[in-house]
Amino acid sequence: MYKIKKTIEISAAHFLATSYPTPCNRLHGHNWRITVYCQASALNENGMVEDFSKVKHLISDKLDHQNLNEVLPFNPTAENMARWICEQIPSCYRVDVRESENNEASYEKD
Repeated sequence: MYKIKKTIEISAAHFLATSYPTPCNRLHGHNWRITVYCQASALNENGMVEDFSKVKHLISDKLDHQNLNEVLPFNPTAENMARWICEQIPSCYRVDVRESENNEASYEKD
């Protein structure tokens, strides 16, 4: 099995819709660190699992310097973002989304 890992940094704002009051209900921003893990049993015609720059652009072009509430069709928690990112890349099996030094969420396909 071939595996790659790509780490991307984006800056984006969001607010969370929660069932309880929290400062995160207000618009605020993060410098997000997103790590994408991909795998394939065989390499593609270019000798790659995925092109690193393609992975970066699939995420950065949609999310970087955006209000995530305006570009994503769900409550943009780190958990929801990790799943959505994983679904954008067919060979992806895991995504880690770190919104701050001490707060990170992961999604991994079964």
